[in-house]
Amino acid sequence: MSKASKATLRKFLMERRALIDPKGHGFIRPTKQGRRALGLTQHQIDTLTRRSEGTYQRLESGTWAGPPGDYLRDVATILSLNEQEWTSLCRYAGIGDPPGPLTPASGKQVPGVWQEALDGQTHPAYVTDASWELIAHNPAFARLFPGERVPKNTMRWMLLDPLGRTMLTDWRTAWAPLVLPQLRAALAARPNDPILRQLERDVLADPDCAPIWDDALGHIHPDGDERPLLHAEDGSGWVTMCASEPMAAPGARQIILIFHGGEKRAHARTPVLRAT
Repeated sequence: MSKASKATLRKFLMERRALIDPKGHGFIRPTKQGRRALGLTQHQIDTLTRRSEGTYQRLESGTWAGPPGDYLRDVATILSLNEQEWTSLCRYAGIGDPPGPLTPASGKQVPGVWQEALDGQTHPAYVTDASWELIAHNPAFARLFPGERVPKNTMRWMLLDPLGRTMLTDWRTAWAPLVLPQLRAALAARPNDPILRQLERDVLADPDCAPIWDDALGHIHPDGDERPLLHAEDGSGWVTMCASEPMAAPGARQIILIFHGGEKRAHARTPVLRAT
């Protein structure tokens, strides 16, 4: 870790540590006179994390190369970090992006302005939470479905709904093998999510999905994919997906669907974009 990185990590942790009242964790401030630092002490964090004395000091000083994610999670919880601060802690500590969300509630809501952003899209667009529950969508997305009846959970619809298997043309080869890995990856990041776990059970109980599950490994997002689709109003064609993640909601996702009718792919030969 560079000298600058160590200084950043130390400043970040000291500031967050100073905001935590020790009394909230059952500690009583000493009564003797003299200057006392604000917030939790390093020793108190060692006590709370049940680690040997000096463990937290190694983290805050930047001398601990690659601290384990579970320890960083314990520290983040004690310091009441939010998801953005949790990401910052992991990066400053040298382990890269977090191994998973800090709390089960993360990725379950997005700022309300996302609805306005979706409404400004001419292409079908929607936002789901980390469990693929539909949060928001625009009118063009609703037009994809018969009677504009949008699915409550897009992952369940893609994998298990009979209508989904009809609309997602060539479902068995063009969709299921590429969608199931997304569910597997989400379960790895959120093993205790009840919605994802129920989806897993239903997938394994399904005679069409279950045989594909074991080989569903590497394709963990659809960004840039072009697949065949039966549009409820515009008929057969191809849809290209642009996927992104609302940064305030790790695990949530925005999908923009660019649909072109006809038998031929529209974006198969589209070049990649680079800064010039």
